[in-house]
Amino acid sequence: MKKQRILLITRNLPPLVGGMERLNWHMADELSKYAEVKVVGPTGAAAIKPKNVQVLESPLKPLGLFMLIALCKAFWTAVCFKPNVIIAGSGLTAPLVWLISKLTSAKSVVYLHGFDITAAHWMYQKIWVPFFKRMDCVIVNSTPTKALALNAGVLEKNISIVHPGVTLPVTAQSSNAIQSFKKKYNLEHKKILLSVGRLTTRKGLKEFVENSLVYIVQQEPNVILVVVGESPKNSLGAGLQTREEILEAARNNHIEKHILFLGVITDNEQLATIYEAADVHVFPVRHIPDDPEGFGMVAIEAAAHGLPTVAFATGGIVDAVRQNESGWLAEKNNYEALTKQVIEVLQQPKNIEQCHSFAKGFEWVSFGRQVAKAFI
Repeated sequence: MKKQRILLITRNLPPLVGGMERLNWHMADELSKYAEVKVVGPTGAAAIKPKNVQVLESPLKPLGLFMLIALCKAFWTAVCFKPNVIIAGSGLTAPLVWLISKLTSAKSVVYLHGFDITAAHWMYQKIWVPFFKRMDCVIVNSTPTKALALNAGVLEKNISIVHPGVTLPVTAQSSNAIQSFKKKYNLEHKKILLSVGRLTTRKGLKEFVENSLVYIVQQEPNVILVVVGESPKNSLGAGLQTREEILEAARNNHIEKHILFLGVITDNEQLATIYEAADVHVFPVRHIPDDPEGFGMVAIEAAAHGLPTVAFATGGIVDAVRQNESGWLAEKNNYEALTKQVIEVLQQPKNIEQCHSFAKGFEWVSFGRQVAKAFI
């Protein structure tokens, strides 16, 4: 049987850093096992593309220029390549995909995250969101995102839920690597809370410091919150928190010595060491109706390294954390319950095998198979 041809159009690709960027990279990589894949993405993406994927670049900024050049390159590619399927890697490029699919008779597909549907900008809501219900296939990243898509008018028969994936470690990090990391940052004999992700308003790290960490320190004086990530520079629509704002909240509560910022870390081995050195992954995402957490890939990544997550039960996190197996969920925005749960987890040994077992269901291979099944 002749291979399918797939064209993916997305602004969210490495070298940009984030969960959506990793997801689109892996989507292209996994789909290349089933089809010929070409991608229209941002400047810099071609240098770190998947092996069997061709990438055409469009300037990242300004946004209007990206959209215009991406449209031109995608249309020309579609005319020459004749794809069977054209995919929007997020809601942003859905109008481009719909237009080109109509001109070339290809099947139109969009992968939606929660914020793709709820972004509170009048122009986006008037122009972009209506395109979602015109697509031939809508893939969403979680059960709550499906509910948002239904509310936006997408027919249930056109929706498939495909959770984001994870790369499972082949082996655990060596004890020497973990000890070296702890020694380098003076974390020996400390209990480590880990936060991984961009510093945005939704992620709620400042509020966690003010409403939880201060009480956790009282019960566990040797605890350290290790933060991996920075405020995003090229994110669209996300409200930001800065390192300085979070530190100021800590200073106001006299716990600034209990926070360590490591910045952005893209080296997989180094990040694996940090995950395995930590005691609890904290994911205090705030419940903000027009800015939901679509899924929570970082909770799956933590579980893949045997690290349990304590989080609020909001948005797609309810799909990303399994209660009493890969972690624990507190009622949304209930900091007292979140604090109590973190302290309880710190006082008991990690159940590494349960975390691993949960994460296995999210391998990228499975993700690619489910995405392909949705439209091929």
